[in-house]
Amino acid sequence: MHQGTQRYTEYELATIVTGKAIEVHRALGPGLLESAYQECLFYELHSLGLYVEREKPMSIVYEDIVLEHGYRLDLLVEN
Repeated sequence: MHQGTQRYTEYELATIVTGKAIEVHRALGPGLLESAYQECLFYELHSLGLYVEREKPMSIVYEDIVLEHGYRLDLLVEN
């Protein structure tokens, strides 16, 4: 969250992100590369003052093994 101005529940964040994702998809239409939708969704969420990180690394834990190069989250919103 930017500047600690407001705190959202997970449900509220999910509602905001889903709504903005639908908004972006309606505006752009289908068939574009994922990166186009991601960039526009980042813009929309950041414009709301939300803290958004792109391509955030996420490790995979399997039994006692931690694989540091597991995945990259497209967008991480408010940690």
